[in-house]
Amino acid sequence: MLKIYQSPDPVLATVCEPCDPSDKSLQKLAKQMAHAMYKSNGCGIAAPQVGITKRIIVIDVDYDDETEKDPIVLLNPEILELRGEPVVAGEGCLSCPGVTVPIERQPWARVRYQDLDGELWEIEGDGLLGRCLQHEIDHLEGRTLFESCSPEVRLKALAAYEQARAEGARPGDTSIEVE
Repeated sequence: MLKIYQSPDPVLATVCEPCDPSDKSLQKLAKQMAHAMYKSNGCGIAAPQVGITKRIIVIDVDYDDETEKDPIVLLNPEILELRGEPVVAGEGCLSCPGVTVPIERQPWARVRYQDLDGELWEIEGDGLLGRCLQHEIDHLEGRTLFESCSPEVRLKALAAYEQARAEGARPGDTSIEVE
């Protein structure tokens, strides 16, 4: 299984390179990323979180123990449009285990991406899907939760994160809620 890199690993601060959809190794990578995401109870994962600086994310916001796994693989995703009044909500991150951080995001997003065959698609969503798309694309730009929250919250979040790590937090844990 792929290792999930944790903040402050420098790979998480890297702006990722575009993917070439003709690169067949991306299919294996996408499957491995999905496996790591599900194993850690995540709903999204970006390549830098597994140490690879390519523009690929995997999302499945509908999966739970009673539904089929149906991950969406997005190559070279780009946000086309964000809509709505910004909403502050708690977000967890596989690369920042142990904390839930309040992040302000617009509630609706439309994203263009390529699938593993190179075909262009658009996906749009609100709620968890809209937030997840923005969160994972942030990773491709070298941003984690700590760069996405307000400066006041960042100090509290980093302190809570250090406490969570000292207590052995693992990817998927979101036990300390930062306010």
